[in-house]
Amino acid sequence: MEVEKVKRYLESSATIDGDKLPLRFFERLIMHGLRVELIETNRVVFSFKVTPRLLNEGNYLHSGAVATFVDLVSSAAIYTAGGTFVGTSVEINISFMDAAHADEDIEIEAKALHVGKAVAVLSAEFRKKSTGKIIAQGRHTMYLPLPSKM
Repeated sequence: MEVEKVKRYLESSATIDGDKLPLRFFERLIMHGLRVELIETNRVVFSFKVTPRLLNEGNYLHSGAVATFVDLVSSAAIYTAGGTFVGTSVEINISFMDAAHADEDIEIEAKALHVGKAVAVLSAEFRKKSTGKIIAQGRHTMYLPLPSKM
């Protein structure tokens, strides 16, 4: 095992002074350019164009960006189901079926499958706008904090 090679790979990506970045920088980096296309009960549809900042070394949409999108856009679906709080992620899983490359237009459909008193189950499906082909499907389970009675 080449320990030094692994260390260089990981540490070379961490060369910026993260403490000087604006609040919630990571979310802003990923979400910049996202457009809301449709909002209805239990469902929100978004679109975005894949930009170079979201690509991995293979020049396609980074799986970490997809995971962040799943977290953030599926959470928005809670409000369409009448939920008043976004909670804490308990589980996020993603199945990847295809790649998305730079300048491709992507549609994300987020759904609230169940929003209860303490748990929400959400989904997010990523499709190429040009073909409708599914890129990824995500499922997100959240713990919802109970409102305080104080």
